[in-house]
Amino acid sequence: MLKKYLLILVLMIGMIFTTTAKLGAKMSNEFNQVRAAHILVASKQEADSLKQKIEKNEISFEEAAKQFSKCPSGMQGGDLGYFGRGMMVKEFEVASFDGEAGKVTEPVQTQFGWHLIKVIDKQ
Repeated sequence: MLKKYLLILVLMIGMIFTTTAKLGAKMSNEFNQVRAAHILVASKQEADSLKQKIEKNEISFEEAAKQFSKCPSGMQGGDLGYFGRGMMVKEFEVASFDGEAGKVTEPVQTQFGWHLIKVIDKQ
């Protein structure tokens, strides 16, 4: 009888550890890929101004990318497609993987200029 209870206890502990590990992975943003779009501009002021206009629905993110982005991806509304860790400069990667899907990040500075990043999806 005692063996039966010990076996049940071991199985329950194993289930708890497995569930906790899965939850921990999701909570720590362990995604393999992110799909994002961005707008690249020369100054933080320009990035802040565009972000305000996007948030006020004065212009869509995609239209702002087409009109103002200095990156060739602007022609596609800034869409960069999916990318994994280590494929972008560190500041851009961190903001993309930490960002919330469907939201635009705060301006991010890299060696290329200032970016507004819209996280589209995470996998």
